[in-house]
Order: sequence, then C-alpha cells, then structure tokens
Amino acid sequence: MKLMLLTGLFLATLFQSLFGQGKFNDIPAIIPMPVEYKTAAGLFAFSETTKIITADTVSKPAAELLNFYLKSVTGKNYEMLASTSAYANSIVFKIDSSVVVQPEGYQLNVSTQQIELLAHDAGGIINGIQTLRQLWQEAGNKSLTIAACAIKDYPRFAYRGMGLDVSRHMFPVSFIKKYIDLLALYKLNTFHWHLTDDQGWRIEIKKYPRLQTVAAFRSETIIGHKKQSPHRFDGKRYGGYYTQQEAKDIVQYAAQRNITVIPEIEMPGHALAALAAYPNLGCTGGPYKTATFWGVFEDVYCAGNDSTFIFLQNVLDEVMAIFPSPKIHIGGDECPKIRWEHCPKCQRRMKELNLKDEHDLQSYFVQRIERYLNSKGRNIIGWDEILEGGLAPNATVMSWRGEAGGIAAAKQQHDVIMTPESHFYFDYYQSLYAAEPIAAGGYTRLEKVYGYEPAATGLDSSLTHFIKGIEGQAWSEYFTSTSQAEYMIFPRMLALAEVAWSPAKGKNYDSFLKRLRQQQTMLKKLDVHAADVFDEINYSSVPTADGTVEVDLQSSLPGMEIRYTTDGSPPGMNSRLYKNTVAIHKTCVLNAILIKDKKPVKRVFHQTFTIHKAIGAGIILNNEGEARFNLLPATLVNGVEGTDRYNDMQWMGFAGKDVEVIVDLGSIKNISTVSMNFLNYHWQKMWAPQWVSILISLDGKQYKNIYTKQNFPISGINKLKAITSSKARYIKIVATNKGVIPVGEYGAGGKALLMIDEITVD
Repeated sequence: MKLMLLTGLFLATLFQSLFGQGKFNDIPAIIPMPVEYKTAAGLFAFSETTKIITADTVSKPAAELLNFYLKSVTGKNYEMLASTSAYANSIVFKIDSSVVVQPEGYQLNVSTQQIELLAHDAGGIINGIQTLRQLWQEAGNKSLTIAACAIKDYPRFAYRGMGLDVSRHMFPVSFIKKYIDLLALYKLNTFHWHLTDDQGWRIEIKKYPRLQTVAAFRSETIIGHKKQSPHRFDGKRYGGYYTQQEAKDIVQYAAQRNITVIPEIEMPGHALAALAAYPNLGCTGGPYKTATFWGVFEDVYCAGNDSTFIFLQNVLDEVMAIFPSPKIHIGGDECPKIRWEHCPKCQRRMKELNLKDEHDLQSYFVQRIERYLNSKGRNIIGWDEILEGGLAPNATVMSWRGEAGGIAAAKQQHDVIMTPESHFYFDYYQSLYAAEPIAAGGYTRLEKVYGYEPAATGLDSSLTHFIKGIEGQAWSEYFTSTSQAEYMIFPRMLALAEVAWSPAKGKNYDSFLKRLRQQQTMLKKLDVHAADVFDEINYSSVPTADGTVEVDLQSSLPGMEIRYTTDGSPPGMNSRLYKNTVAIHKTCVLNAILIKDKKPVKRVFHQTFTIHKAIGAGIILNNEGEARFNLLPATLVNGVEGTDRYNDMQWMGFAGKDVEVIVDLGSIKNISTVSMNFLNYHWQKMWAPQWVSILISLDGKQYKNIYTKQNFPISGINKLKAITSSKARYIKIVATNKGVIPVGEYGAGGKALLMIDEITVD
C-alpha cells in the first residue's frame, strides 16, 4: 500500500521531538559522528520488493550509486522509481533545502517500513547514503537490515580533504578509485592529487611528450631510509603516468561520490623531473636527471625565463581541461633560491621589476601563474611558502609547517586549509614499536590526529571563518605498495574525517575508538589493510631524585589487563599484573603484554631502562632546543636512550646552536664513566658535533677537562664514552655545532641540527 511522503514541516517537527537538546544515546558505528542521532524501535529489512524512489531528478544519480553499493553486498538490483509518493519497504530520496539548510547536510529517518533521506543538495544525499552503508547489517543470505533511527547531520567544515602523492610511488587506477570510495564513505569531499615532483611526472600532457617519455621515469630508486649514508639503490627503472582519459574517468568517478579532485602541479620548486625532460626551463640548462631519492633539490624552474611560464601555462591549459575543480594546486613549497641567486636571467628579472630579493621573485612567479589561472576562471591553492615575498591576491593557503602560515593568511583575509605536518602527515610513524615498517621519521599517534582542533589557533574569532577546512597528507616516499599505503593512512584518516565533520563540542576519543573498533569488520570486507596498533601498550616515565624511574603503562583497549616482567623473560598469562606505576631500580628490559578474554592480544611491548648515577639529576642548558624534538632537559637523564628513528621524543635537537649541559648529581660521587649519544644523519640535516669536551667539578666553579673528542665517523648514532676515575658533583658537556651546512651537502646554507641524548654517569 502507498504511504505519502513525510512533508518537510512534519519531518522538522519529528527531529525536534526526537533530538530534544541533541543529546546522544548509544551511537552505532558511524564515523564521522553525526550531529544528532536518536534510536527508534524495530528494523528496516531489505527484501526482493524493496524500491528506491527519487522525488526529484537531482537525487537520481545518487540513488543509482546506492543501488551499486547494495548490489556489491547483496548481489541484487533494486527497482528504482521516480515518484512523489512512497511505497512500503522503500527508500525515498528528496532534495529540500528549506528543511535541511546546511550545504551537504541531510536528515535520515529509518522506520520498519521506510527509509527517508531528505537532503540540502546532491552532496547531502551522498553523505546520507554513506551513513546508510555504515548502518546496515548483513543478516544472512546476503540480506540487509538497518536499525530504526533518526539522524540530523551536516558538516562542520566545507573543505574536508585527503591528499595522495603519486610522484614518489605510483598507484594503479583501481586503487585511486578505491581510495576515492573510502574518502566518500567517511564524508570527505576533496581528493588532492599530487601529480608532479622531482621523482616523477604522472599526468599526460600532449603538448610535451617528453614529460611522458623522460619525466615520468627515474633510473632507479633509493633502498631504505633517506637518512642512511651512503645511499643504496635498487638499479631498477621506475615510473609511469596517468593518461588524460584515465584522469578524466577518475574525476567523473569522484564527482559521482561528491568528491572534487584538485590536481597539484608543483612550481617553482620540486621540478627536477620536468627539467630532465626540458632542461631549457632551468637556470643552468642542465643536464638534469629525474631524482632517484627523496628530498629538496636546488634545481628549480627559472623565474627569469619567459619560456618557463609559456610551458607552465600550456601545461595548465591541459590540466584545466581534465580537472573542472574551481582551484588548482600549484605547490609553491620548498623552493631553494640558490640557483636564482646566481642566474643572470633571474637577476635581470629582479632588477627590471625592482624586486628586493629572491623571496619577492617567488611571489612574482606565483602571482604571474595566479593571474593566468584567474583569467581562465580558476583560483590557486599553494603551500604556506607562497606567503614569502607577498601573498597572491586570490590564493588559498594550505598551512603545513604548523599553523603560523594559516594564521598569517587569515589575517590577510585569505582562505586557509589547515594541514599541519605535526598532526596530519600520515607518512609518519603511528607506533614506536620496533616492528613498524619504515616511515618518514615523525611520530603521529591516532589520538594526536583526533585531538587536533582547527579553531584553536590563537586566531581572532572574527577571522576563524577563513579556516575553510582541513586535509590529511599521504606522501608516498615509503609507500612501496598499496597495502603499505593503506596501513599508514587508515585508520588515521577516519580520525581526521571526524575532526572535519563533527561538532567540536561532541568529540570524544573513547567514543570514537568504540565506533572505530566496530568499523574494523567493514574495513576488512572492503579489503583495506588498516593498521590495528592504536590500542597497543604505550608508556610514559618520570625519573625521580632518588635515582628511580617510575613507568606508567597505558592501553585504550577496554576490558584488558597488562602483565609484565622486568627480568628479561617473555610476559604471559602468569606474569605480574600491572596495577599502577612500575618502579625501575636497576637496568632492565620491561616487557609487557595485553590480556583480554584470558588470552594475549596485540604485540609485546619492550622498553630498555638504564639506571645510572645521573637519573633525575638537575640539568642546566645554555640554549633552548627545537620544539619538534624534546624541550625538557630531564630527558637527557631519564634512563631511556633515543633510537635511530629519532621520533620517540628522547632526543634534544639544537639548530645551529652550540650546547652546554651541566649535570648536577646532587652530591659528590665517584664516577668511572660518562657516556652520551649524538646523531649523525646528514641527509636529515643532523650533524655530529665538531668537538665535544667533558669537564668535572666538585663545586660548580672550578672545572677540569677529562675528555675531548672530535671524530664522529658513524652515519647514525655515535656513542661517546669517557673513562675516568674521579670524584665530582658537576659534569659539564660542551658540544660545538657544525653551524651552517656546507656547500655540496644536503640542505646547504641551512642550520645544522646537533642531536644529543642520554647522559649516562656510572
């Protein structure tokens, strides 16, 4: 029998009565968390007679998409009707912006007889469909049910994005589409496709065939981490590109899922692959070679050569014909100026335009490209370096080096996308366990991603509306396979999606984890190789003045217990039960395991603690360290040595600064050895000291030198150990920084990082 469609007025009244003040009961496994949710009695069951009804033409493509999703689960095609009436056991779509006033918003009412999806626009219909996908349950024989409920939902931010770099490692079209489907599932609406960089050009440009035959390929690829020296290579030619037709197909595929594809064509830096194909576009004329390892390279597009701009305009013409996005990403980041400083053409350009320096020249470059794109009806997005020398008039700034660039752009009344490296770079490690696959170097736990608050920037509230959204980055240097890419991106992308969509006041990490655990089944069915490390044991430790280290073990897994050992034996069911902090009195390895439902789960936790005479000692530093490492002087005497991954917050780093450390043992003690570690990774701009001296004192006034070292040959951790037989209360370590990185070395002209950890005294 026919049922009349609920009117907009009736539906609005229904939601008001159901939601009241917007409080939540038991929210099912929906990510991102909806604005309002209310349970109701009963189930909607899909059957052979289930119909999909569209009340307007705008809803029809989305209805077809729902049918596609349903068929992938049930194997059935459901009847589709265009009608203003509904039928029993039907799914009804309707656009009504007078009821759902928020763009991309929707209202969903599920009863035993009907699912009604009312939306502001086509995007809202798509978002409602993604919620249905997360709600339905397989009931056997490929049938589905959905628990009755009422949902009112809309996004917090208009821009909700994820990037994917395909220059360093390229992924098949099938994976790109899978990636887009996953973005849509979690209500992200922007796919930022990083198509060009030093290591490869990945989009077909018909006017410039050498971009396909030369720039798209590199002769070999670095093996292992970039930090290691000397570099090792696999000797295998690598590359490829997406044809224009493939890219158009991906754009269409994304549009059907409410996703805009924004291409990134890097300029003026990160251009080595393009220069390898067309060397006349560089300052020196080459020859150039597509990069075989990761980093920032000094050869960039020549800003004084009009041929550069003709080339880029022609490239952008073909790019715009493929990608209808209102904005085109032009990069603008990490552009060394050394070639421009010595290039006659660039210097002549600067003189003609009365530009004061090369930063002004970069601003000229970006603004010239912007004017061209504006003339074609498009605007630019650039990384926050485009602020240097003056911001292009209509540019959107993507703030990656923290939030300072975004704040500066907002103060100039420019739109901002927040993508701070510290929170949203998913090529960083998500766990400190030694078994983690090689990654870029940083450490970003799931909880840190979820805890980011885009509006907490120190920006005046009258300007926060310039923050249009957030984006996560998936740089692919160490994504050597699609499964590895998925492992690094998921589930951190889900945390980002909730930050982007859900109201800030309703965020709750425990609730998110509960829903995330329930999502694991769906991710597995979608063949997503997501990481499952977020509930594993983590720890914090505090050195005490009596020479003990107090260790706190934590896990977010509900209903678990922790069992541990400190005698080197593997932990098991009968090991000591963790109840509160563990006091470490002597050097040992703390091993721990999670127990749930009377069986071990997750990986075994290991951490070495070295107890020595300086544990908890007073520390005086002459200079403050770099905030991206550890700023607490106590980390130098906490019993934990930093690893060669340097991401565990055990190292202190000093950029261009000498270091003087005074260790106060509290009383005069006999000492036989003084040890410490320094990092030497030139490819990470980390340089061992030029020399180190160790001095001792009884009174803190008169010091005696007991050790000097000038040679640190190891690429990695250099261990320094001074042997003595002395009495001392104060130990002074003086380490001289390399200062400026020399010419010919990676990062030449920049400040060298002096990295020091664990001063051990016995």
